[in-house]
Amino acid sequence: MKNIEPKLKWGIRLFLIVITIGLITIFTLAVVIHPYDAEGKPLTMESHRQLGLGKCEFVVLFNKPCPSCGLTTSFSLLMHGSIMASLRANWVGTFMAISLFGAILWCMATLVRGRYLWIRSLERAILSFVVFFSILLILRWGVIMLSYL
Repeated sequence: MKNIEPKLKWGIRLFLIVITIGLITIFTLAVVIHPYDAEGKPLTMESHRQLGLGKCEFVVLFNKPCPSCGLTTSFSLLMHGSIMASLRANWVGTFMAISLFGAILWCMATLVRGRYLWIRSLERAILSFVVFFSILLILRWGVIMLSYL
C-alpha cells in the first residue's frame, strides 16, 4: 500500500507564503543596494549600512570582521551579476543566496502541490539549513581570523 503524504495544513501554507514574501523582500533589497565604492570597485563589506543599519559591533569592538561580515554585500553583488566579487565578499553568502533562491522555488512548488516536496519535516529542513550555513560561516571566519595572527 502506497504511503500518501498528508496535505499541507493552512497554517503551514501561510508560513510558506510568509517565508516566500520574506525571501523575495531580501532579494529585492539586495538589488536595491549599491555594492560598489565611488570608483565602481566591488565592496567586500558594509553595504548593509545603505539600509540604515549601523556599523558591525564586532568590528567596532575588535577591529576584525565577524562571521557574517560581507553577507549583505555578497548577496547584493550576486544580484548585480558580480559572481567573483560576491565570492570574495563572503563565499558562504553567495552559496546561501543561491540556496535561498532555490527555497523560494521550493516554497512555491510545495504550495502549488499542496504537499511537501523532497522533505518530511519543514522544521528539520529549516534547522538543517541554519546549522549547515552557521558551520560554514564559523569555518570561513576561522580561516579569516588565522590571517590576523
